[in-house]
Amino acid sequence: MHITTEAFHKRIGKNVAIHRKAKGLSQLELSLEMGYKSVSIVSGAEVYYNNIHFNIEQLLKISQILGVDICEFFKPV
Repeated sequence: MHITTEAFHKRIGKNVAIHRKAKGLSQLELSLEMGYKSVSIVSGAEVYYNNIHFNIEQLLKISQILGVDICEFFKPV
């Protein structure tokens, strides 16, 4: 099965949002835990707004903060 880069980034963003919400964290709380001072990275990347997406370092940090395997972010929603 072939998936576009855009669709893959959207999938990752949706999965991050699902796991973040399951842990009871707001976008701002996750952003602060990641070391950012604003919510723009997390909010933008969760919906792939203006081509904003998570990089591998951010996904590793998010997986550690949320206590989930990084592979969970790549699974079909």
